Amino acid sequence: MHDEQTLGLAGLFQAAALVEQIATRGMVSQNSLETSIFSIMQLNPSVSEDIFGGADALPYNLHLGLQNLKDLIDKPRSEHNKDVIRYALSMMHLERKLSADPEMMQTIAQRLNQVSEQARYFSPDDPDALQNPATFCHPNVIANIASLYQDTISTFSFRIQVTGDPRHLQNSENAAKIRALLLAGIRSAMLWRQKGGKRWHLLFFKSRMRPSLKKFMN
Repeated sequence: MHDEQTLGLAGLFQAAALVEQIATRGMVSQNSLETSIFSIMQLNPSVSEDIFGGADALPYNLHLGLQNLKDLIDKPRSEHNKDVIRYALSMMHLERKLSADPEMMQTIAQRLNQVSEQARYFSPDDPDALQNPATFCHPNVIANIASLYQDTISTFSFRIQVTGDPRHLQNSENAAKIRALLLAGIRSAMLWRQKGGKRWHLLFFKSRMRPSLKKFMN
């Protein structure tokens, strides 16, 4: 259970860190981006590790999220990136609102099935396209996921205020990536909560995550 909770938190913090990087620098690691976007599309994984590309790939695919989580546990609070933590906590809050709205959950699931069909259209020569994270990072696919976010999560009264360099934030492709990543973070927050995670665990149970972090990062 601690392993799965740690995976959910790592996915959440990876999405939050990527949002911060796009907003401030306008660029991110392609592999980290692909892993986070791919996770949105894994609606019925056989095991939690499959959400992020499988157990063997976790040290690479989730490196950014695992490192951010490790820093949260090991470093003094003054050294933390406050925006990353704020985005992560905000996505947890939105996940709770989403989970209390079964109609919106169903809408999102239906729209994600349409996204899968669109992604397959852009990779017609790849029979395993839907198992390839790069498939879902086509600009048109990310734009569709961002539109889904706007039509659903963005209708809640609570909004995540993303701060950064206006040049990067006003770029339409960056804006779409940010919205898609916020949905990815909410998806990871859902995994974390479904496996028994509580917000106050972040304060009091940090030591319980250390063995799982060590396992996943090695």
